[in-house]
Amino acid sequence: METTRLKLGVWVIVRKDGKILVGKRKNALWNSTWGFPWWNLEFNETVEECAIRETMEETGIKIKNIRMGPFTNDIFYEEKKHYITLFVICDYNEGEVQIMEPEKCEKWERVERENLYTPLFLPIEKIKKQGFHPFK
Repeated sequence: METTRLKLGVWVIVRKDGKILVGKRKNALWNSTWGFPWWNLEFNETVEECAIRETMEETGIKIKNIRMGPFTNDIFYEEKKHYITLFVICDYNEGEVQIMEPEKCEKWERVERENLYTPLFLPIEKIKKQGFHPFK
């Protein structure tokens, strides 16, 4: 594997009325998989700041009650990418969900536990295998 830089990704699990927000993603690494709002942690930024910023940039909504969740170690050999993925759990605060970055996301939906879409992006599959479920 070619040597590349390790990146820290922050995935935001937004809860509201017993549902969580998921988006159908678009791009080479996670094309047509379902995932949460996310992006890379920037230099000199806290995980909470990243979660607030990215959720607003991707969905147009504000979040509150941010707490740390599980993490995964994700290596994508073919793409030569390596991420430590940090999950945060939060509650919806205000705003209407919108597709703010159509080049990254096809649509956003709030889903119930029994209706969690597939295929899920690799880090989400991993936290499920660890026994974590975003609705608990």
